[in-house]
Formats: sequence, structure tokens, C-alpha cells
Amino acid sequence: MKALTLLSADGPESVILAEHETPQPGPGQVRVAMKAAALNHRELWITRGQYPGMALPATLGADGAGVIDAVGEGVDAARIGEAVMLYPGMHWGDDPALPTPNFALLGMPGPGTVAEYICVDAHDAIVKPAHLSFEEAAATPLAGVTAWRGLRTKAELRAGEKLLITGVGGGVGAFACMLGVAMGAEVFVTSGSAEGLARAAAAGAKAGFNYNDADWRKALSTTAKGIDVVFDGAPATSFANYVRALRTGARVVLYGSTGGPAFTVQAPDIFLRNLHLIGTNVGTRDELAALIAFMAEHNLKPPIDRTFPFAEAKQALAHLGDAHGYGKVVITF
Repeated sequence: MKALTLLSADGPESVILAEHETPQPGPGQVRVAMKAAALNHRELWITRGQYPGMALPATLGADGAGVIDAVGEGVDAARIGEAVMLYPGMHWGDDPALPTPNFALLGMPGPGTVAEYICVDAHDAIVKPAHLSFEEAAATPLAGVTAWRGLRTKAELRAGEKLLITGVGGGVGAFACMLGVAMGAEVFVTSGSAEGLARAAAAGAKAGFNYNDADWRKALSTTAKGIDVVFDGAPATSFANYVRALRTGARVVLYGSTGGPAFTVQAPDIFLRNLHLIGTNVGTRDELAALIAFMAEHNLKPPIDRTFPFAEAKQALAHLGDAHGYGKVVITF
């Protein structure tokens, strides 16, 4: 089989479509013939060596959907032919509140989804919702469960609350916008592009702010003062700009560190406002199942920026880094 393979951590140009031996499912596993895979910015970070414990060569990709074509010992053979989407995590553990220290993702250190076949534990191959295409199903798991856990589990977002989403054009941010609107929140967003703001408005956001504008902090405070929840993947460049617009007792959920790992916090802004700073990463298999049920109930489909054929997987990765618009970049097989 062929797979998108990283041979050295020298940037996106160091990936190739390489031949690998087709994997065979072990006990408790299924093999999935991939129909679609989606890219995340973590793939770019991995190609640049910005990922702990890297081991090369590696197949990239944590998101995917396809059809089960073989099963291992202990798995019902009736699952062969089942259309599935993949839970992107490994070794979460039994505590839904926190992952184990061994928690990891597909595509490093686990097998990658940008491949013609992949073997995963049977319970990580979840039945694809009928209302989603394979491309839409592939675009859902990692970004979707991250947004769902951040908004539903961690922030406990309620209908009528004001929600601010930073960097809405990215996969997680775009998902959070869609979910926040469906949950009944009053959604505000930031983006570095007019396209991102327009797409978010079309998805139901009440107002948007271009974070490249020097006065976006003032515009935010004027338009959306009294924010209840923030969903932020880039606190290094955004926290200081929105903190004065938060209401007392607001919840700030941090899910990433785009723009840098460190940011300055003024202690009075935290204790005088009784703010809650909450960290989150990915989510459990049950949370992914809850997300899928919610999407089916509300007929929600993930926003997709562009699709590429598998033969152009390297170009898809370059597009993600250089020309990415709003939503997910998807590779089809």
C-alpha cells in the first residue's frame, strides 16, 4: 500500500508517498480501507520536528474514514463492509476527566490515516453517520471532539451565553463556531482574514473581528462586552486583547498554543474577575460519540476548505501551511 510518509523532520517538503507493507489486523483490531483523511496543523508541526518523542519514518494523519475490509481475532466478521470514522486517540484510560500519561494520537506515534489502509482497535472504528459523506466524516474527529469537549464538557456552555472563538478559520475554531451556534450561544469570532469572518457570519456568528486590526480590542469590548466563555487556541496573541471584555466569572478554555507557548497574565485580571482558566486537549471516545449524535440531531456537517486526491497529498499539506482558508483540508482515496 501507499502512505504519506515523513522521512526526516525538514518541513512539509520532506514527505513522500511511499510503499509500505499492507497491515494485518491483530487481535481485537479491524483494518480500514481508507476513503478519506483530513489534515491538522499538528502534521505541519511534526514535519518540522516540533513534536515530543518523534520516531521516523512515520505515516502522517490522525483523522480518517473508510470501510472495514478485514477483522482480527475476537472481532465479529459481520463488521466487514461497515462504513466507519476513526477515533483519533489511543490509551485515554478509564477516567473520562483526564487522559493517562500514555495518551497519544494516530499519525505519531500511532499509525497514520493518510494511507490506503490502517489497522485500529475495533472500538475506535465508529459507525459513520448516514448524513455525512466519507469526506465529512474524516473531517470531524480530532477538530470536532476537541471543540465538543472544550465547549460542552469543560466550559459547560449554555444557550444564551456569549461565546468568543479566536482564530475561527482553523479546523477546531470553525467547528466550535458551528457547535456554539447550534448550542444556542451568541457567538463572536476573530480571524486574520475577511474570508474567515464572512464564513463565520454565514455559519451564524453575530460579529467578527480581524485580529490584524490594531483596534480590535476596543471593537470587541464595545460590541461584545460581557463575554461568558472564550475558546482560545492562541492565547499568546489574543488573551491580553479580550480579557477586559470578559464578565465576572467567565470561563476561558485554552486548547492550543498557536503563536507561542507563553503569554502574560495580570493577576488582578484573574482574581478580581473570578475568571476560570481551563485547559483541554482532544476528548474521549464517548465524547466523540456524543458529538456525532448531536451533529445528526441538528444535521450539522463540518466545514471543508478544500479536497485533494491521494496522489496530491503532499500538495494538500502545502496548502494547509500556505493557503488554508476556512475549515478542514481533506484527502480522498
